[in-house]
Amino acid sequence: MNIAHRISEVAKKFPHKKSVVFSKLDQGSYSYPFYTFSEFEERSNQMASFFKDKGIGPGMRTLLFVKPCLDFSVITFALFKVGAIPVLIDPGMGIKNLLSSIKQVRPEAMISIGKVHWIRRILRSAFRSIKVKISLTPVGGSTHHLYENLSLMSKSFDICEVNPSDTSAILFTSGGTGIPKGVIYTHGIMNAQTDALKEMFSLDERHIDLPAFPLFALFTLAMGMTSVIPDMDPTRPAMVDPKKLVRNILEQGATFVAGSPAIWERVGRYCLRHNIQLGSVKYVVMFGAPVRSEIHEMYRKILPFGDTYTPYGATECLPVSLISGREILKGKAEESKKGLGTCVGRAVPGVEIRIIKTSDIPKDDLSELPTGSVGEIVVSGTQVTPAYFEMEEETKKAKINADGKLWHRMGDIGWLDQDNNLWFLGRKAHRVEIDSETVFYPLQIEAIFNQHPMVKRSALVHLKSKNEVTPGLVIERHDGQTRFDPDFLRELSALSEETEASQKITRFFLHRSFPVDVRHNIKIDRIKLSHWAQENGGDLCQKNQNTTPSK
Repeated sequence: MNIAHRISEVAKKFPHKKSVVFSKLDQGSYSYPFYTFSEFEERSNQMASFFKDKGIGPGMRTLLFVKPCLDFSVITFALFKVGAIPVLIDPGMGIKNLLSSIKQVRPEAMISIGKVHWIRRILRSAFRSIKVKISLTPVGGSTHHLYENLSLMSKSFDICEVNPSDTSAILFTSGGTGIPKGVIYTHGIMNAQTDALKEMFSLDERHIDLPAFPLFALFTLAMGMTSVIPDMDPTRPAMVDPKKLVRNILEQGATFVAGSPAIWERVGRYCLRHNIQLGSVKYVVMFGAPVRSEIHEMYRKILPFGDTYTPYGATECLPVSLISGREILKGKAEESKKGLGTCVGRAVPGVEIRIIKTSDIPKDDLSELPTGSVGEIVVSGTQVTPAYFEMEEETKKAKINADGKLWHRMGDIGWLDQDNNLWFLGRKAHRVEIDSETVFYPLQIEAIFNQHPMVKRSALVHLKSKNEVTPGLVIERHDGQTRFDPDFLRELSALSEETEASQKITRFFLHRSFPVDVRHNIKIDRIKLSHWAQENGGDLCQKNQNTTPSK
């Protein structure tokens, strides 16, 4: 079934219900313009007619650069209706990666704000493949203006029939631990993801969604939920104004809010500072990076009728597992502080998780390690994407065909406990391997030192000297201090005695502000920090050293 059929079905059942709502600030007050589901359906039909008239049709890769607005989801579903393939690339990945991704995917059409069309005219080589050009504002030339005569288009449209295996969209990874890759989504996968999220959270048309990650709205709208677009820049989640987001939540009665932990930490601290409770919210869903137990604890005071949740997954397979804040705080948070990793819960229905021997070389060996053994995480299920777009070698590295199933290598390290809870230890690329018997994992080490009250966060780094590999630890303090004092170093040394692994961390660095990923603004770029530390880019102290060396 074409994912767009879901909108048509909801429009028939709830024609007068609000679909998408936009948070518009004007002179200190918010107005909330909206489309009903009937209006959403008719407008997406008109846009589908417009796109078809301009030459966009089945299988046509269509680059989409549209800011969050009332029409973002309308445009996307209109593309689904004509059978086109929306191509979604995070503009925050940097101009070099962005242009490289566009060249690699070779889009045949582009729908964007006017600014991007002016860029297209300057950087012609990256956009050479584009034949159909549509702008949300008039830019002249051969570029069509989306809203010119749109009202004259038919409000009915025959949705393109598709097979479950037909490509529905191409979503690019951020390239945090490698090059950005175009992940192929099918209509079957998008329908399976919608069903999985609906079952995971018992969602239905009575809920109101506030997605701080815009693509999440595609799933909740398909369930018949109202989706409130918050007043924020989704490309800079760590810079969100919590006051605005809290107003949007309270004024619209949002029940389901989702996005980066960086957002909800800022919102949580704001609510505690101003003694605000979010009484309507049932679910605060945080994804993109491990979530500290302090954040879950914070929301126990903010959500009188709700809870926090941390689904685990990736662009290539979402969701994989789920756990609630209450379950984490019942004992698993204490286990995390002992270096056992972050518990990300049990597999969601329809997904199977296995732990296999860690390897940097593509293998089809799916031999499962015993319960409790640390290894590479692989998953199978209806949500697993089939391939990267025209990247055969990258697909071979990430996919395993075994036991009659397609498996995806998550690129993460972890282990399963006796209750089939998955414990996450970090990215495979971020482990520090001394030899086959001695391996250090980020969350195993960092959790020990993050307990110090002055430590905002820490990062395990890979140091190499004369062909010898050693682990080190870079620390970001709450006060931004970049010079060691003897007391702080002694306290770190005392913490290091808590586990056998942490005892072997003898080299410490201070960094003013960690580099993080562009998408969620919270994943630590440990590879970049490793290069920085390797070059002794900051203040270094050795364990048991009582004086601070000069730079």
